[in-house]
Amino acid sequence: MSTPEYASSVATTEIEFRKALDAVYENIAAAAERVGRDPREIRLLPVSKTVSEERMRVAHAAGMTAFGENKVQEAESKAEAMSDLGAHWAVIGPLQSNKTRNVAEFAHEFQALDRIRIARRLDGQLKEFDRTLEVFVQVNASGEETKSGLEPRQVEDFLEQLQEFENLQVKGLMTMAFHSDDETVIRESFIMLRDIRDDIRERRPELIGDGELSMGMSNDYMIAIEEGSTVVRVGSAIFGERDYSN
Repeated sequence: MSTPEYASSVATTEIEFRKALDAVYENIAAAAERVGRDPREIRLLPVSKTVSEERMRVAHAAGMTAFGENKVQEAESKAEAMSDLGAHWAVIGPLQSNKTRNVAEFAHEFQALDRIRIARRLDGQLKEFDRTLEVFVQVNASGEETKSGLEPRQVEDFLEQLQEFENLQVKGLMTMAFHSDDETVIRESFIMLRDIRDDIRERRPELIGDGELSMGMSNDYMIAIEEGSTVVRVGSAIFGERDYSN
């Protein structure tokens, strides 16, 4: 069963954020238990795009120590402004060549890697900063032209090429489900990514790192967990409906 896309209200206080987090963790536990999984295997990545620094500081006080951002400029600005918090910063949206240095300098995790040119730039710049970066390879498991990511048949070769980049730490694969109200269709995207991971892990385990699966967002993370997700990227179910006015 899919979950509501938005939290019941826009959290602004520490108590409200704790309540929203508790609800998401309860859903994670319920989905995991339905398929015999340990909920502790699943990492929650709160997605804070468009959320103000003020609210994010309250969210941090409520227990959020990691934040996912779609846009590099927004993520970098927040990371700099909130450097005192020591938070974990994940860039989860597409990356342009002119933004790789920014990511190499501040981010801990990049979940949308699907081009060798970007990987090469990141690796070289990470060397300059004496840093490493955790990366997830993005796969277009739904086949939608509007979505980024590799075609399934390209994944193994891409992972093979990533072996030359010492400063990139491959963690696993990432996808977004088919945009649909049909749970069966949504589930198919997650099953495809899991099958790709399982096949590569069985034949070429050295390519896939920890073999994590980052799949599932606010409206479908329970389905994703039932199909093996180890990382869920949840935003509006925690922070409430987005404010895109700025």
